[in-house]
Amino acid sequence: MRTQRICVLVPAPLRMEQRRPWPRAAEVDRWSVVLLSVVWVLLAPGAAGMPQFSTFHSENRDWTFNHLTVHRGTGAVYVGAINRVYKLTGNLTIQVAHKTGPEEDNKSCYPPLIVQPCSEVLTLTNNVNKLLIIDYSENRLLACGSLYQGVCKLLRLDDLFILVEPSHKKEHYLSSVNKTGTMYGVIVRSDGEDGKLFIGTAVDGKQDYFPTLSSRKLPRDPESSAMLDYELHSDFVSSLIKIPSDTLALVSHFDIFYIYGFASGGFVYFLTVQPETPEGVAINSAGDLFYTSRIVRLCKDDPKFHSYVSLPFGCTRAGVEYRLLQAAYLAKPGESLAQAFNISGQDDVLFAIFSKGQKQYHHPPDDSALCAFPIRAINLQIKERLQSCYQGEGNLELNWLLGKDVQCTKAPVPIDDNFCGLDINQPLGGSTPVEGLTLYTTSRDRMTSVASYVYNGYSVVFVGTKSGKLKKIRADGPPHGGVQYEMVSVLKDGSPILRDMAFSIDQRYLYIMSERQITRVPVESCEQYTTCGECLSSGDPHCGWCALHNMCSRRDKCQRAWEPNRFAASISQCMSLEVHPSSISVSEHSRLLSLVVSDAPDLSAGISCAFGNLTEVDGQVSGSQVICISPGPKDVPVIPLDQDWFGLELQLRSKETGKMFVSTEFKFYNCSAHQLCLSCVNSAFRCHWCKYRNLCTHDPTTCSFQEGRINISEDCPQLVPTEEILIPVGEVKPITLKARNLPQPQSGQRGYECVLNIQGAVHRVPALRFNSSSVQCQNSSYQYDGMDISNLAVDFAVVWNGNFIIDNPQDLKVHLYKCAAQRESCGLCLKADRKFECGWCSGERRCTLQPHCASLSSPWLDWSSHNVKCSNPQITEDPV
Repeated sequence: MRTQRICVLVPAPLRMEQRRPWPRAAEVDRWSVVLLSVVWVLLAPGAAGMPQFSTFHSENRDWTFNHLTVHRGTGAVYVGAINRVYKLTGNLTIQVAHKTGPEEDNKSCYPPLIVQPCSEVLTLTNNVNKLLIIDYSENRLLACGSLYQGVCKLLRLDDLFILVEPSHKKEHYLSSVNKTGTMYGVIVRSDGEDGKLFIGTAVDGKQDYFPTLSSRKLPRDPESSAMLDYELHSDFVSSLIKIPSDTLALVSHFDIFYIYGFASGGFVYFLTVQPETPEGVAINSAGDLFYTSRIVRLCKDDPKFHSYVSLPFGCTRAGVEYRLLQAAYLAKPGESLAQAFNISGQDDVLFAIFSKGQKQYHHPPDDSALCAFPIRAINLQIKERLQSCYQGEGNLELNWLLGKDVQCTKAPVPIDDNFCGLDINQPLGGSTPVEGLTLYTTSRDRMTSVASYVYNGYSVVFVGTKSGKLKKIRADGPPHGGVQYEMVSVLKDGSPILRDMAFSIDQRYLYIMSERQITRVPVESCEQYTTCGECLSSGDPHCGWCALHNMCSRRDKCQRAWEPNRFAASISQCMSLEVHPSSISVSEHSRLLSLVVSDAPDLSAGISCAFGNLTEVDGQVSGSQVICISPGPKDVPVIPLDQDWFGLELQLRSKETGKMFVSTEFKFYNCSAHQLCLSCVNSAFRCHWCKYRNLCTHDPTTCSFQEGRINISEDCPQLVPTEEILIPVGEVKPITLKARNLPQPQSGQRGYECVLNIQGAVHRVPALRFNSSSVQCQNSSYQYDGMDISNLAVDFAVVWNGNFIIDNPQDLKVHLYKCAAQRESCGLCLKADRKFECGWCSGERRCTLQPHCASLSSPWLDWSSHNVKCSNPQITEDPV
């Protein structure tokens, strides 16, 4: 049992930033900060059977976590929570906790009270983190919350010092929606230039205040007055899109939820979920809404948003449609997945989780799917949609934004892969979904998050679930799709895993977030597999077998893995051990054994052979062959009396690593445990029967005579089937038996006897051997007690020389019987089986054999009697 060590890391005093233009709340009690706990437990079985991981918990149970991101250079972990932004080390030790709330606010205050006084009643309000993005080139963190209509901070990455809090312009207010998971941002920057921030957000009906999609300036200088200004803003054109009020009039609960976003090539993409807007149909109940998931694409360098294209997307399997987007992640494909998509390993692939159907977005069904979309295929479908529209075919199909059907305008415009739109045929929608490849589905425990990376040429996908489990899936593409090879229980309380997941910079760990816990989970747990077969049949592409270390591990954890046969990557490379002979007699001592190791690495550093816990001896190595000596007399195991063999594990230990690395079963057997010829020669071992000594031995040279050695069952002395042996009680009769290979007693040996066991009493009767195939028990009579048994099967044996038993493989028995037993009437007597030859002696009124019926005046009746009937029949029981 592995030892579990628990180290509680006590954080250093935390630095709480002092620069605050917002009203101060009461300072958090200094001791509450100490409650920010990190428990770091070496991976081992927990008390409840669950593995334990490094974890981080918030200082206040109600201040739940919202977002998580990992710095790709330093490995620092940044966490956005209610009222806090944390900076953690890679092993989740806290470094800085930056306070963002609670503060006095009222979401009806517009502009917010930090710009001008507000007449609304102010209350202490939590600040929900809605956006957390690292701006790598400027070494800063963008953190946006729900307070003050959704203002943002730029924090220095090192210590979360506030660089700027732009809040004096209406552009600085992103959205007052305090629900996390509804906003997403993408930073785009060219070397040496100011960056751009693309923001998509839900607006909760406040379309006049907040655009649903915008691109904003992100100057290198944090004090720039242009910080977070719209990239382009004029009376006629702007870098933003707002939800029209007419749309809200038709669909009162209309909003667009931004689930994920990313940049790829020259484009920025957002993945959204939004209600469908059927033309001219008013929908006032949220329960009546049908939702659609959409891909939105914009050119990076298109401040006018002429390149806006939006297409529905999802996937299907077995006729089931999965249309409710839950989470997504952009990654590269593994070799087999790239081949399935006909793309290169450097192309981008979008992995997405969908729930079934199009209703109940806020309470999605458990039935969910993992799907994959090559970005190249998405771009191709967008390109075809653009080409179709510029050929004048169909409408723009964007009812929620345009409010009506607008005909596509035909224009002779060449549309290539990098086309960024004109002032016609925009914004452009579509109704034909982009269909992804369905890799994996489940009907229970809805999938809620996804992350992926490539290891050793395989696409490895990690999927979180609503019950706190982590699925590990190998995405192979057709025909297997995605293969779940492991599932790990991460959260003991069964709370859902949230969307944001991120890898450590060395990609050895995955950071997983629930509302109240950040968890660092190893991407692999190869060490849980204890045999080569388990390891390499697990399906985990991380795992291989480190041969001489006898462990399942990653290749880079196996010393000298590059050497031949040191590291097995497929189950066919697992070592096996053959030993010749594979078993020896307990009476054989210090015998040379030849062991051959298949797929063996270099064993020249030395090998020892361990025979279970009995003894361990040095082996002589010659290539893949090892010569060992079996245990001496004092180390030979004792075999239990009821067994003829004892097995133990014969293991080879590497003197290089000190580890046992290959084994096989080795058996010690005891022929003398067999008392009969047939069991001796039919045993699984090399046993021989000495006919004239009546013993079983591994060494046939110990038999007295050459012709007395038997090693096949056909040569064993044995009784063979004959007619049923029926003996009437009291009758003096011989018993003649057929046999095979009956030995002729030698000088000094006694002859044959028949031994019958009658109701516990042993009767020995002399017997005569006629020849090797016949023996006769001499005349004798037999008795058994009681008249309640009409037929008694008696065990018997033929022996010679006192106690040398002749095999009776058919378990032949002698049947003793009494005609009179249980046959008190003529009728019962005549019903006796004919083989007993019983009949009714009328004069003596009893059932007996004919010779025993002395009456001459009255007949003896049996089944063959004709025209004779039982006289004086009597009814002995009342009728029913």
